[in-house]
Amino acid sequence: MTESTSSSIAPLLLRNLLTSAFIFADKPFILLAERYKLLETIRYFLMSAFLFFLRLLPSLFPSLNPSGENYGYPLKPKKGEIYSPVGASGRAESGISRALTQVLSIVNDIPVSSRKYEVVRSLAERLIDENLLEGNEALREVNCAALSAAFTRTLSQLESAMVAEEGGGVSGLVSGGVRDGGDYVGKLSRGLRAIRYYGDVVWQRGRARNQMSQFGCSAEKLAAELLWLAQKMEACGCVDEAVYMWASASHVARLALSAEPRLQGSLVKVSAFLFKQSREIGKIAEDEESTKEHLRRTNMNMLMSWLPLLCRASNGTDAPVLSISERAELERILEQITGTLEQEEEQEKVLSLWLHHFTYCPSSDWPNLHDCYTRWCTASRKLLLH
Repeated sequence: MTESTSSSIAPLLLRNLLTSAFIFADKPFILLAERYKLLETIRYFLMSAFLFFLRLLPSLFPSLNPSGENYGYPLKPKKGEIYSPVGASGRAESGISRALTQVLSIVNDIPVSSRKYEVVRSLAERLIDENLLEGNEALREVNCAALSAAFTRTLSQLESAMVAEEGGGVSGLVSGGVRDGGDYVGKLSRGLRAIRYYGDVVWQRGRARNQMSQFGCSAEKLAAELLWLAQKMEACGCVDEAVYMWASASHVARLALSAEPRLQGSLVKVSAFLFKQSREIGKIAEDEESTKEHLRRTNMNMLMSWLPLLCRASNGTDAPVLSISERAELERILEQITGTLEQEEEQEKVLSLWLHHFTYCPSSDWPNLHDCYTRWCTASRKLLLH
């Protein structure tokens, strides 16, 4: 028994070690292969040879593929067995769940210019709508799980796309590190840190560009899909998950301040929609203390992350991103959400942030939270007098 176990483990260990070593060795070639055609050809040849070697391993070591199984799943179930794959949650996943997840993933990958994009997106909408029309709680949960996973994946891809499109920032870090005063050792240490940081940034941007070019995804397309997914999540009753993820996307919010105007406009629309949904969630959760506290922290994070973008990008390029009525409604929503922050220090942080960006952004006069700021000053004055 021990001998058979050892003979089974040894080839698997060999394959895993070889694969890990090849992946590690391949990383330096990726960026260089983009610049030199010869290196790209060599890299392609090495990858093909390595993949051929991995395919050859099962014939050399039959224990790598026991009983004709394919990656742990039998191609054909044994007689008397029922195949029921189990998901990460520990519950059996249904076919409709896997189908919806796959379709939503494909929507991310297909460029808008493709004729197949509308076909796949319409198929996703039909699956979601039909699950809702059944009026079954299990099917609603299928929608919620697939949409939540798709929103998380799209938000991550959006961040990668924005990092790839972002320019500058590194040269200032390098030069700033050398200009600062200090001894030679300190300057050398800062220079080494800047070089290491530069290398990491170049690698991340190169990988992000490769992913975006592979799938044909633009940041603007992904932002529009986030709005679509959030609207579907509202219809399925799980938009609170989208609100929480959007409030936690502080890095995306910082990148948005230097993004292209068209992308900024798309992100303003997503923020406006989710601020509105957060207000509606607050109305439902008025009697639940634990939910109110969680929502208060979420609102605080969302205001601190996305309020600067609303001040800087609301005018759009050719026309305002939001209509007059939409802007007036969102101003009321922002005032109401700010009023739900029970601690005076939190309201002060939000309103100070608004005043800074509202004042120093000459091209925008919205959102105007002047009345909310005045009420806060009056309440703070009364608190001091008492």
